[in-house]
Amino acid sequence: MTATTLALEDLRGRIEAAFGSGAMDAEAVEETIRRLDEGRVRSAERGPDGSWTVNEWVKKAILLYFRLRGAKTVEVGPFEYHDKLPLKHGHERSGVRVVPPAVARFGSFLAEGVILMPSYVNIGAWVGPGTMVDTWATVGSCAQIGARVHLAGGVGIGGVLEPVQARPVIVEDDCFIGSRCVVTEGVIVRERAVLGANVVLTASTPILDVTGPRPVEHRGEVPAGAVVIPGSRTRRFPAGEFQVATGLIVGWRDAGTDLKVSLNQVLREHGLAT
Repeated sequence: MTATTLALEDLRGRIEAAFGSGAMDAEAVEETIRRLDEGRVRSAERGPDGSWTVNEWVKKAILLYFRLRGAKTVEVGPFEYHDKLPLKHGHERSGVRVVPPAVARFGSFLAEGVILMPSYVNIGAWVGPGTMVDTWATVGSCAQIGARVHLAGGVGIGGVLEPVQARPVIVEDDCFIGSRCVVTEGVIVRERAVLGANVVLTASTPILDVTGPRPVEHRGEVPAGAVVIPGSRTRRFPAGEFQVATGLIVGWRDAGTDLKVSLNQVLREHGLAT
């Protein structure tokens, strides 16, 4: 039986065995990465209850893939690359637009209707249908980007391979991530949320809902439909009081808002457009 005919659980078992023993199973590794590239397996998946589960065995396969492959020179027109991983191919067949010099590594998945401006998508990442990855935006290894998302210019979506149990950054459907935002350390941005320009979120960054009479604090997750801008709050240290960066939830997208509305229009509704 070849890897291409293996049931998913059998493939998973072979990857787990190879990773645990240190004995390379090239056939199982190559097949896993091929399925990643085709979108048939994912490094993290959302369950019916909205929770996300990390597929640790897929991340183990990626780590084994780096061990399996040696660096090679790849020439693409006037560009030359020297890397262990090949570039992703078949964009026309997949219905994907890739603007030079955008790069998507083999083992990432780009759904139909994705547009990559000059940007970068790493192995293990999933980018959903109709999503725009704008100029100089980066999608890190294993990050999960939903459908109809706009990652604006210079956005940094963090990646993670190790530890294998670590959750990647997740941006759910219909989100707007404004210019120069940085989202790292497994933060989840729930569906239809809007991050204004320059918001920086890590697992420990306070996200303060200031729309009510008292602030309500979130960490590691932006609630669905939240409109978030950069903020700060005072914190006392031994050397004195200093401002610590936060995200501020200053409004909520209405359920009837057109999902195609621009980031600037959403911010303008809350008096925050620049």
